[in-house]
Amino acid sequence: MENYYHNVQYYETDKMGVTHHSNYIRWMEEARIDFFKKLGFDYLDFEKQGVFSPVIGLNNIKYKKPSTVGDIIEIEVTIKSYNRLVLGIHYVMKKDGVSIFEGDSEHCFIKEDGKLVRLGDDMFSRLHEKLKELTNKE
Repeated sequence: MENYYHNVQYYETDKMGVTHHSNYIRWMEEARIDFFKKLGFDYLDFEKQGVFSPVIGLNNIKYKKPSTVGDIIEIEVTIKSYNRLVLGIHYVMKKDGVSIFEGDSEHCFIKEDGKLVRLGDDMFSRLHEKLKELTNKE
């Protein structure tokens, strides 16, 4: 699947001209939403079915090299693990082909009332098949 690209904006940098560390977490979200949309799962479709997928953990965050205004950041998203309750995602961000950031996010599935929910058979089967197709293409 095609990776996501982000153009670093002036407002995302600090007084020293370096991207503020919090933006990498935001870019993880941008890339994750783009990944699932390309896979055929729009986040709004999940929400229309009353299923939400909040972040429950950020792990293995590694800031390796800085980025600055105008840099084009390539973000590769990989599904590490998934089941009906939890989804694990890995991100690698590169500038000019060099890894500058890596990290993982972990998500659960909840209903609008905040209660934990298992993905239904239909939704889980669709997700499983799409991820299997993606794995077979690579």
